[in-house]
Amino acid sequence: MTPQGTTDRTADRTADLRRDTKETRVRVALNLDGTGTAKLATGIGFFDHMLDQIARHGLIDLTIEAEGDLHIDGHHTVEDVGITLGMAVAQAVGDKKGITRYGHAYVPLDEALSRVVVDFSGRPGLHMGVAFKAAQIGGFDTQLAYEFFQGFSNHAGVTLHIDNLKGENAHHQCETVFKAFARALRMALAPDPRSAGMIPSTKGSL
Repeated sequence: MTPQGTTDRTADRTADLRRDTKETRVRVALNLDGTGTAKLATGIGFFDHMLDQIARHGLIDLTIEAEGDLHIDGHHTVEDVGITLGMAVAQAVGDKKGITRYGHAYVPLDEALSRVVVDFSGRPGLHMGVAFKAAQIGGFDTQLAYEFFQGFSNHAGVTLHIDNLKGENAHHQCETVFKAFARALRMALAPDPRSAGMIPSTKGSL
């Protein structure tokens, strides 16, 4: 485990980062050009299931180890995983030269349908419209989905629009959101062969 606030980039788009507070200890290691393998241990089973969707459908190799104050609730753990994942993605993507920048995805699961749009703009912003049909999914408080994506958006420096368009089952709603997020990330982070070596902005920086 690397020291707090440091990152180990042994390949072009990898990061290994740890964030420790009085409430949580979180480590995230990732490879943005992976195959979707995941090693996840947050202490919240359903949350691990959602993080697995990010790895699998985003084709990101992802290791997340989190120890938090779950005797209180899952808030600090989920939020701090989002923060640390955002920091790690920002480190791994670097100056954003050659990336597609924008990504979007619609994902269905039975009656549920969600849409996620992401822009690696450098301007954090979350706009989320998800009316969950239940307050809890297993041991996961559905309000914490917002906290996760807020932490990610703020620290990855992305604009993120998340909308659940249809859904009656909270598990299905949440899973379509995380899968669509993964697919949108995959599109946005993909190299654009027509703009290799260029920053995808008229400003010249992101």
